[in-house]
Amino acid sequence: MKRSEPFTVIHQDAHIVVLNKAPGLLVAQDRWDPDAPRLDAIASATLCGEGERLYAVHRIDKDTSGLIVYAKTEEAHRALSMSFERREVDKTYHALVHGRPAWDETEVDIPLRADADVQHRTVRDRREGKPSVTVFRNIGPCGPFSWIEARPLTGRTHQIRAHLLLSGLTIACDPLYGDGQPLYLSKIKRSWRGDSYEERPILARLALHAWRISFAHPVSGGRVSFEAPYPKDLDTTRKQLAKIFGTDPLGEGAPGA
Repeated sequence: MKRSEPFTVIHQDAHIVVLNKAPGLLVAQDRWDPDAPRLDAIASATLCGEGERLYAVHRIDKDTSGLIVYAKTEEAHRALSMSFERREVDKTYHALVHGRPAWDETEVDIPLRADADVQHRTVRDRREGKPSVTVFRNIGPCGPFSWIEARPLTGRTHQIRAHLLLSGLTIACDPLYGDGQPLYLSKIKRSWRGDSYEERPILARLALHAWRISFAHPVSGGRVSFEAPYPKDLDTTRKQLAKIFGTDPLGEGAPGA
């Protein structure tokens, strides 16, 4: 995916469209900023004919890249919405986190409540929070970082980010739940000899990518699965870290751009 492209089409038929979203773009209208650019409007203008529209059935965070599914008909919208409501949709994310978890796999089952402060963060709330479950797998370490696989079994706002924080981990470049600091080669590579005044970060946004999604097609009923290549910034980060630290937990088959 090129930086100038807000999305690429992974799959399209008469009933659904599956897109690979660029980071920094809302997937639907936001109640806090209703006039902000959003993917459903941009994609509708490109992919839909006169009188047609795309129906949102789920969301990913604005700063998260990766897979988003839209329905193209009211029938498909109803069926997909029911699939999400019944938790029949399998979603897999990849994240680059600071530190090294002590577990290979863990399940975090902590109720969450969204919009808990002025920054609209999600927090633990065992009394008023909604049931929230995420399964994490440690893909492997890479220097001071680790690549993590996350499978949210529920769909709460910022669920992965909040559950990681409650597990003692933060996603690289996360401005809400982490330090928000961009990743610079000069801070990672000991022998770096560039110009510190002109250096640009290799990654300056939330290192979270919606990599795979699987669900029953809303019309045929057959199981379908889609994967989204990493955008350029995240794949460049993966390659740079692998080169510096001599290990690539994601391997040669990593979903690069």
